[in-house]
Amino acid sequence: MDLEKHRVELTGYCYRMLGGPFEAEDAVQETFVRAWRGGFDPARGPLRRWLYAIATNVCLDMLRGARRRALAADLTGPAAPGSPLGEPLPPEAWVQPVPDARVLPADVLVERRESVRLAFVAALQHLPPRQRAVLILRDVLVWRAHEVADLLGTSVTSVNSVLQRARATLAARKPEPLEPVDEGLLERYTAAFERYDVDALVAVLHEDATMTMPPFAWWLRGRAAVAAVLAVPGTGCEAARVVATRANGVPAFGQYRPDEEGVLRAFALVVVEFSGSRAVSCATYLGDSLFGLFGLPMTFGGRLRTDG
Repeated sequence: MDLEKHRVELTGYCYRMLGGPFEAEDAVQETFVRAWRGGFDPARGPLRRWLYAIATNVCLDMLRGARRRALAADLTGPAAPGSPLGEPLPPEAWVQPVPDARVLPADVLVERRESVRLAFVAALQHLPPRQRAVLILRDVLVWRAHEVADLLGTSVTSVNSVLQRARATLAARKPEPLEPVDEGLLERYTAAFERYDVDALVAVLHEDATMTMPPFAWWLRGRAAVAAVLAVPGTGCEAARVVATRANGVPAFGQYRPDEEGVLRAFALVVVEFSGSRAVSCATYLGDSLFGLFGLPMTFGGRLRTDG
């Protein structure tokens, strides 16, 4: 059995189901283990469909009793600039970012990228697990109703009923699609960030832009609120450097800040959504736990240069 060629799409499926990249990779690995142990019988149908059936059962098993993963906006209202961050929440509380290469096949349609956006994956978490599986298979992966019914061991009527309920729940939570991004916007944004040019950063923010910082539930909404926080001196942003990557179908970068010895060390994984000519959201996942997943180094170059 050639299982590896199915790894990326299966990881994408499990990521949408589970909301965490490490859990998604664990689910795919368990899927492959069960497939090898069970042995593939061509009489059951195509290998791909059989693997999805196994992966669905693995995910449903993992979701039993699991806490719903979320984004900050799902947990509390926006904070005021200067308000305390509060207590950090554990990693399993959050929908976490995933590298594009882990979940999006190279030839994937642009529309499919919307289905791994952080806000969309968070919206999926509001669905009961079985509804989640049906909606992903039908509306994201475009399976036919009878194929989903066969996979779940149910009827087409049941699948259509479950899908209708899932769509109704998702309708109020599904994010607006992103508009095509102006060429060069990301480069201007990252250059402004490394210069710590607050005016230039604020200039590209949407009026209703949001800023979040997991593991804290604290978040901001609106250009004015974000600008007030960015303008606070002594935050460490002045000496930060970044390395570009991609996460959840949008630009991202690893952010590095100097330690006491001047060595630039991994500080946060930042996911930025642009729409048209504006940045609409910036999610800063504090800490270095995601850097290995994204293939990012733990330090940036050598010691930070200083004057004198």
